Amino acid sequence: MENSETTLQNNTPQINPWLTTIAVMTATFIFVLDGTIANVALPQMAGSFSSSNDEATWILTSYLIASGIVVPSVDWFSKFFGRKQFFIACILLFTFASLLCGMSTSLEMMIFSRILQGLGGGALLPVSQAILLEAFPLEKRALAMSIFGFGVVVAPVIGPILGGWLTDNWSWNWIFFINIPFGLIAAITSKLWIFDPPYAQKQADAKIDFVGFFFLIIWLVTFQVFLDKGNNADWFGSEWICWTFGISMVAMVLFIYSQIVQKESIIDLSVFKDRSFLIGTVILVIANMVLYASTTVMPLFLQNLMGYNAFWSGYSLMPRGFGSVAAITLYSLTNKIFDFRLLTALGLLGLGVSGLMFGELNLEFSMINIVIPNIIFGFSVGMTITVLTTASMETISNAQMTNASGVQNLIKNLGAAIGTSLVTTMVSRYSQAFQHNLVEQLNTQNNVYMERLASLTSYFANYDVFAVAQTKAQGMLYNILVQQSTLSAYIETFRVWGIVALVCLPLLVLYGRKRKRAKARS
Repeated sequence: MENSETTLQNNTPQINPWLTTIAVMTATFIFVLDGTIANVALPQMAGSFSSSNDEATWILTSYLIASGIVVPSVDWFSKFFGRKQFFIACILLFTFASLLCGMSTSLEMMIFSRILQGLGGGALLPVSQAILLEAFPLEKRALAMSIFGFGVVVAPVIGPILGGWLTDNWSWNWIFFINIPFGLIAAITSKLWIFDPPYAQKQADAKIDFVGFFFLIIWLVTFQVFLDKGNNADWFGSEWICWTFGISMVAMVLFIYSQIVQKESIIDLSVFKDRSFLIGTVILVIANMVLYASTTVMPLFLQNLMGYNAFWSGYSLMPRGFGSVAAITLYSLTNKIFDFRLLTALGLLGLGVSGLMFGELNLEFSMINIVIPNIIFGFSVGMTITVLTTASMETISNAQMTNASGVQNLIKNLGAAIGTSLVTTMVSRYSQAFQHNLVEQLNTQNNVYMERLASLTSYFANYDVFAVAQTKAQGMLYNILVQQSTLSAYIETFRVWGIVALVCLPLLVLYGRKRKRAKARS
């Protein structure tokens, strides 16, 4: 193994890995940033396109699902075009699509542009991860993944802040236009500072699995339609939703089957035989669900209930960035001292605690009630994702790195899309349930309600006739009830996601008592 590694190093130009890091992290950062930068601007975009907030959610999920389609095929594209050329082409497509997003004049044009953006950006994350892992020697991979984790974790936090500032001070269009200069910088630096090792260069015999690719597209597209439209269509109470879900599941099974039996498959599922990779990926998917669910629901909570504007709702997430930086710094300093399972457990525990802390909010909270759980959340996400990204890839060979990264990021993208869709459904359904329960209290048998109604009616009677005053009083009390039921829905949603994170803790036991730090095979 040492001889093969030496030969590979001799055939590789001596490019400073830090220059390579600048190139790939610029591309990674703008891609991950765009996963959340549009969150706080959804109400403004929905207004511009004369669409509902539910319809505008497609702006977020279409991006995630489009990126998910291209992710598993990155290994084949890398072999067909050469990984470096494919990477640069993806950056340019992402940049061009960003221009189209900013120029969109309808919801349909925006969704189409976001799909293009996702197709271009989907490959950036797994390819960047593979390039970084290869650029640094094995003993410095934890450092490489700390840098990678910084971009993956901090970008979703900065996204709502930057998106809110641009939306309030300029317009929502600029949250996409800002990608253009950085995309060009990423393409130029990638051309100069990235080199393909022999196994990542263009291969004349590379063949595409058209059958598998077809089933992959059917599976992901129908599954996303199911997630996005299921709530409005009453889920399995709707016949067409049942058919959509059924088609999605059949396509998923056929895709997996095709990948097992076909020689030239899109992805190599044998990486799941590696227990570290399997368990790490499962936990990473759940962590991604929690991250994107929380990043989606928090701005909605602050804007809809607390009256925050786009900037301040995004700004309230800034403490997460500080927490993430602290986690990544701590991991880079202590990864050789502490067992990775302990650090991961610390991250998952923090995610659960922060979710339960958010579940204690009310309509009269102070800023400190938001800051502290956000710092804990940011620290926990940063620790969990950085540690497990390194640990899950530690026993994967260099030749399998691009494939493993693609498979892992496909499933992580699915987790992000599921988290984004589920969290909006949960808020909507919980709100309806709480409202149904509370409205029963608005009756003449409830002394508290009657006293409050009489008081408000007396106040409004100073300005209107009694009948009008009583109607106004009833309307005000009902609005308070709706507000309280919506608050309860958000609180319950925060708690559920906190519990989901805690449930992952027992999975760490499956890693075994002591795991050897196996050297990556060339």
